[in-house]
Amino acid sequence: MRIAAVGDVHLGDESRGLFRPALADLPERADVLLLAGDLTRCGTVEEARIVGTEFADLGVPVVAVLGNHDHHGDVPEQIAEILCDHGILVLEGTTATIDAGGESLGIAGTIGFGGGFAGHSGSAFGERMMREFIGRTATLADSLRSGLGSLHTDVKVALTHYSPVPDTLRGEPREIYPFLGSYLLAEAIDDAGTDLALHGHAHAGTEHGETPGGVPVRNVAQPVIRAAYAIYRVSPSRDDSTAPATPAPAAELRAMVQPTGPSGRQPK
Repeated sequence: MRIAAVGDVHLGDESRGLFRPALADLPERADVLLLAGDLTRCGTVEEARIVGTEFADLGVPVVAVLGNHDHHGDVPEQIAEILCDHGILVLEGTTATIDAGGESLGIAGTIGFGGGFAGHSGSAFGERMMREFIGRTATLADSLRSGLGSLHTDVKVALTHYSPVPDTLRGEPREIYPFLGSYLLAEAIDDAGTDLALHGHAHAGTEHGETPGGVPVRNVAQPVIRAAYAIYRVSPSRDDSTAPATPAPAAELRAMVQPTGPSGRQPK
């Protein structure tokens, strides 16, 4: 099964037509395209329409989660609706099942949230805002756990924006790790016997990581994979164990597409 993925494309007004050429032969190379959030630059309706146009009618199913940039304009529901109108399925605590060459692929998705990792994480204690911060992460992690647990497919993939592990954050300042992901996401992924976890958000991070339970994690933020998308080949498990399948490294990297703002940099 060939899974193409990318996140953090940050499309804005000047991005029209930027991705379409690199995606032209996607059906020959992959069975599905997964988008790991931060699809827009500032979370506006017009930017969502640009994203919709760039990723519509590609010849393969396209499934996405939103990222923090997509929430910045405070209209994430409208952004999701626009993407859905262009045939892009947006997940938030929900799942999708796709037939990929006679094998079934199940995807559970959520934006996720921050909080930190084992030994260096926040807790739902103290001020109301702190309790709400960690509470949001716990709620979204629970929705991911529930979604993955509901899937009975040959391959199960967790799709998030925030990272479930610190491995794929290497290269980022350690001081900001708590704002880039949470161990609660990894616990949900491990509990469900997942085959592959994909996320974005960490622009200066590392592509390869692994959960404590051995699930391969890939940071597909576009500045990390330095391509329009990466492709991972996942072989379905053929027994009843929950041991995850091991995807190949980014088996193919396509034409580079690196949209940036006027400063040449993008905030995470």
